[in-house]
Amino acid sequence: MLAARGAVVVHMPLIRVIDPADDGRALRAELDRLDEYDWLIVTSAPGAERVAHDASQVRTVKLAAVGTATARVLAAGAGRPVDLVPDVQLAASLAAAFIRVATSPQRILLALADRAAGALADALRSAGHRVTDVVAYRTISQAPDRAAIEQADAVLFASGSAVESWVAAVGPACPVVAVAIGPSTAAVAERLGLKLSGVATDHSLDGLVTELERQLADLVDARLVAPPAGDGSTADM
Repeated sequence: MLAARGAVVVHMPLIRVIDPADDGRALRAELDRLDEYDWLIVTSAPGAERVAHDASQVRTVKLAAVGTATARVLAAGAGRPVDLVPDVQLAASLAAAFIRVATSPQRILLALADRAAGALADALRSAGHRVTDVVAYRTISQAPDRAAIEQADAVLFASGSAVESWVAAVGPACPVVAVAIGPSTAAVAERLGLKLSGVATDHSLDGLVTELERQLADLVDARLVAPPAGDGSTADM
């Protein structure tokens, strides 16, 4: 998406997805009895990849995903549409949408990352649903290429884990244009002292690119109105 807009992209993986500490045995046990559940919920594309085949075999279980990208992965692997995707791609929005749709107690299998917050499961349980949350995968940090980072004009963060890995490797310094995909990622950046220039309004890859374009346009506009160096005046920034 960035390359199509003329950007020179340096793809810098800051996290790596690996199997759970139990090699996926807990997830396998729940997927083996997936027909006992009413709903299967995933909150990320890696989680969707790990459950989609079983969802294709158990057509009675309904599917929910936190956002459109995750839903595409789940639908492709399951061979059928996802039943519920919230308008706003946040766990809290998914919980609210599910509670509106499910008017009676439901049996839910929730496939998560090892670092996932418990807010979604807590909200569903508070609404009277029976939730089994299981770790579908782990994320571990990868050290970035320092030389490539130093040449970057902008940086995009697509997860809180990526922010943590960045700060662990190089500290909180980053390019002037630094955009997070959503409020959860932004909260991690704030906690670690990494200064963002923007947060995507639509918490998706499309929204991330749109916010980057807006940030870069504002930066160019600011440079165009800045006075020549040494004329003694100041410009509003």
